[in-house]
Amino acid sequence: MTITRRNVLLGATAAAALGPIAARAQASEVKIGIIYPFSGASAQIGVDAQRAFETAAEIINGKYDYDLPLARTEGLPGLGGAKLKLVFADHQADPQKGRAEAERLITQEKVSAIIGSYQSAVAVTASQTCERYQIPYLSADNSSPSLHRRGLKYYFRAAPHDEMFSAAMFDFFDAMKKKGTKIETLALFHEDTIFGTDSGNAQLKLANERGYKVVADIKYRANSPSLSAEVQQLKAANADVLMPSSYTTDGILLVKTMAELGYKPNAIVAQDAGFSEKALYDAVGDKLEGVISRGSFSLDLAAKRPMVGKINDMFKAKSGKDLNDFSSRQFMGLIVMADAINRAKSVDGEKIRDALAATDMPGAQTIMPWKRVKFDESGQNNDADPVLLQYVGGKFVTIFPTQAAVADAIWPMPVK
Repeated sequence: MTITRRNVLLGATAAAALGPIAARAQASEVKIGIIYPFSGASAQIGVDAQRAFETAAEIINGKYDYDLPLARTEGLPGLGGAKLKLVFADHQADPQKGRAEAERLITQEKVSAIIGSYQSAVAVTASQTCERYQIPYLSADNSSPSLHRRGLKYYFRAAPHDEMFSAAMFDFFDAMKKKGTKIETLALFHEDTIFGTDSGNAQLKLANERGYKVVADIKYRANSPSLSAEVQQLKAANADVLMPSSYTTDGILLVKTMAELGYKPNAIVAQDAGFSEKALYDAVGDKLEGVISRGSFSLDLAAKRPMVGKINDMFKAKSGKDLNDFSSRQFMGLIVMADAINRAKSVDGEKIRDALAATDMPGAQTIMPWKRVKFDESGQNNDADPVLLQYVGGKFVTIFPTQAAVADAIWPMPVK
C-alpha cells in the first residue's frame, strides 16, 4: 500500500452504512488531508511531518493536561467528540502532483480541510485546488510571502512568511551594529523556485531600505549538481554576511563546496529551510559552528512553558528527534485547524473557513513564541513573531530578539 493511499486512523471509525454525505454531516470522525513529500529528495521532511501531525492528533483525540486548545477533552466537543482521521498524500515535491493529490483528497477521500506542504511551489497549486472546491487550505510551514496575496478566500497561514523572517534578520543586524559589530555588505544566495525567489526579493528590498550593500545576489538552479561557480562568486564578493535560502540537499552541497574552495564568511544567516534540518547538520555540521538561522520555534521556550518540553518528548518518542522549526509549525497547523473545525461544529468547508477567519488563539496556548494566532483578511497571521537561532555545540540556542534570547550571538563564526 503506498503512502498516497494509506489512511492513518486515530480514533473511531465512521459507520460504513451512513454513506458519504450522511457520514460527513454526522461526523463521528473528521478527515483532514495532509499533503507532503514522502518520496524523493525531501522524503525525510514528510516522515517527520507525519510524526508531528500524529502527535497533535493524539493530543486532540485523547486527553492531556496541556494548555492547548482541545487537549483537555477527547476529540472535538463541538462535533460530539468526533475524532480526527489524518489522510496522508505524497506530492513528491512536484506542484502538478500536488494539485492532483489535493483533488484526490477532496473528491475521493472526502477530507474537510488540507494542511501542507513544505515546498511553497506545491502550496500554490494545492491551495488553488482547495479554493475551487471551497475547502480550507492551511500552510503549516510554507513561507513564500506571495502565497497569501493571491486573493484566495480559503487560504490560511498561522506561521510567519519570509518578509517577516527577513525583517527579524535585519533587526538583528541593526542591533549588532549598534553594539559596534561591522556589518556593511551582504551576499544573497537563493534557489530559483518561489521560496528562494521570494526570499531573495524580500532581503534585497530590506537591504536597500536599511542601508546595507548587496555585493552578490546569486540565484541558482534548485537541485543543481554543482555550485562551484556560484561559490567562487561568493568568495570573490567577500561579504560580511552570507544569506542563503536553500533546501536541504542544496544546503549540504553549498557547505561542502565552500569548504573545498576555502570560503569561510564571517557569518552565515540562513533563511531556515535546509539550515534547520538535522540531515544537514549530520552531513556538514562540523563546518557550521556558529551558523545563524531564522525560525519560529525554539526548545528554549520549555523553560517558561513546561508543556513544550512534554510535547517534544511525545514527538521524540515517535520520530527519534526533537521538534524543530518545521515540525513545530506542522504540529500547530493541525491544532489551529482542529480548533476551527470544533468551533464551526461542522465539516462543511465554508463553515470551517469562517471559523478559521474568526480564530483568536493566545500565544500562551501554543508551543510557539508568538503573540497569538489571528488571521487578517488575506489569511495571514501577523502576530507570529520570528526568532533567530545559533548553532552552538551541536544544538540551537535563541539569540534574538532580546526578550526571547537565552544567549548572546557569537560573531564572527568560530574558525576551525
